[in-house]
Amino acid sequence: MRTVFYITIIAGLFLSYSCKKEDIDDEPPVIDISGEDAFIKNCDTIYRGETFNFKATFTDNQELGAFSINIHHNFDHHTHTTEIEQCELDPPKEPTEDVFVFIESYDIPSGIKEYSPEISISVPSDVDKGDYHFFISLTDAEGWQTVRGLGVKILDR
Repeated sequence: MRTVFYITIIAGLFLSYSCKKEDIDDEPPVIDISGEDAFIKNCDTIYRGETFNFKATFTDNQELGAFSINIHHNFDHHTHTTEIEQCELDPPKEPTEDVFVFIESYDIPSGIKEYSPEISISVPSDVDKGDYHFFISLTDAEGWQTVRGLGVKILDR
């Protein structure tokens, strides 16, 4: 009789534990570049031989994970722009060996719901001028991802 009693209690605890609803994260994180001090924005210009600071605000309903920045040429007018505003493009051209490529990933400290990175990026003075993409990818701790694909130019000042 005691055995049946204990089995019933254990089964009841198991069922009540397994039926608890977990907080399921079904919302992707947000990349906000609308702030006054945010940089870079769609159709902005960065300059050869100078350093600029990437600034944005990242938020998530539960916990942020990591982000990456990918800057590469758009001389052939391919697209992964996510913005409504279309930037004015130079005529298509062939890339040279001197195109600017920047690909970096960054971890966000655990337990954070809002993060405002400030990343210094140096543009070499000898890179090919023209149209580039500035691609931001943000992932939350659960694995949801948001991307922003911006059109930018690299020019001489």
